[in-house]
Amino acid sequence: MSSTETVQELLPAEIDETKVGPDTPWLVIVWDDPVNLMIYVVMVLQKLFGHSREKATKLMLQIHNEGKAVVSHGNREKAEADVARLHANGLWATLQRDSAT
Repeated sequence: MSSTETVQELLPAEIDETKVGPDTPWLVIVWDDPVNLMIYVVMVLQKLFGHSREKATKLMLQIHNEGKAVVSHGNREKAEADVARLHANGLWATLQRDSAT
C-alpha cells in the first residue's frame, strides 16, 4: 500500500448503511506483506488481541500462505480501532462487513 492510498480506497466505494444496523459485525483482515518478519506478526497479534502463541502463529501462517486472515471482529467502531492499532504497529489491515450475517 503506497503512502497515498488510504484504507477507504481499499474498501468498497458504496456501502448501503440502510441494510445493516450499527451493530452488524465487521471483520478485521491482516494482509501479507514483504516487510514484516513472521515472528513480529505473531508478537503483534499476541500483544493487540491477547491471542495465545499457538493461535497467533496459526493466523500468521494463514496470512503468509493465503495472503490474509481475519484476526478480529466486532462492531464497526471496534473494527476501525483494531485496524488503526494494527497500522500503528506496521501491519497492513483493512475491515469489511461480515457477509455471513
